[in-house]
Amino acid sequence: MPLVTTTEMFKKAYEGGYAIGAFNVNNMEIVQGITEAAKEENAPLILQVSSGARKYAKHVYLMKLVEAAIEDTGLPIALHLDHGADFEICKSCIDGGFTSVMIDGSSRPFTENIEVTKKVVEYAHDKGVVVEGELGQLAGVEDDVNVENHSYTDPDQVQEFVEKTGVDSLAIAIGTSHGAYKFKPGQKPVLRFDILEEVEKRLPGFPIVLHGASSVIPELVEKINKYGGAMPDAIGIPEEMLREAAKSAVCKINIDSDLRLAMTASVREHFALHPADFDPRQYLSPAREAIKEMVKRKLVNVLGASGKA
Repeated sequence: MPLVTTTEMFKKAYEGGYAIGAFNVNNMEIVQGITEAAKEENAPLILQVSSGARKYAKHVYLMKLVEAAIEDTGLPIALHLDHGADFEICKSCIDGGFTSVMIDGSSRPFTENIEVTKKVVEYAHDKGVVVEGELGQLAGVEDDVNVENHSYTDPDQVQEFVEKTGVDSLAIAIGTSHGAYKFKPGQKPVLRFDILEEVEKRLPGFPIVLHGASSVIPELVEKINKYGGAMPDAIGIPEEMLREAAKSAVCKINIDSDLRLAMTASVREHFALHPADFDPRQYLSPAREAIKEMVKRKLVNVLGASGKA
């Protein structure tokens, strides 16, 4: 089975009241953990790559890892560029075999965002590749994304943006945040479902995307803190809120920080219990298993995508 686009995935997800998990990948163990979980749960999957991942692992290595995952699992998998900063990186990924790209013009003025997004859409659609755009900005830090404050999506802009750009899906800002430190101590996590509902009214049947949707699973944070970490203030979006969003127009939910936490917690625990180990297989094998179990939890409890492949 070749790589697929997200078009049919999103159609089924919208109609079925679930969301597709978009998991960031950086190396072999992460790819294996994610795809093994999806295979066991028979779930469709989006593997996404940031510009930082491309710098770290190189485009060609990531492509081959994803191709191997498809051959190994037989799952429908889309390969997506996460937070493409400009036309050039989107073009490079399109030409390099990605089936989906995000052009993130959210930091630009509205008219400039439309202009650069439309340019990417025209190039991508000519190659059979789908495009995700973004309106509004999420606070937080992750890879090359660093935004201090939320800028919630204005529902009054979404219809014009989609019509003028031709994007296939739209990432909106309703209160999720990049990274593990989503809220200040004592601050209550809140998703602006009122904004989501208004966007749905203006874009009926159109797939919506949530970035920064890791829940910062408390058990993982506790394990990191237990074995030498220092993350006492890490707070994420409650999983029940994300499950509610997945039942609506939200067809794609991005998860990265929880992957990092699962791997880091496992590795730190391993070295605390086995300080003499030096074979990477000894500590990366349980880390891969930790990622697998975390992804299965997301597929079942948050995304509702189990059995939907």
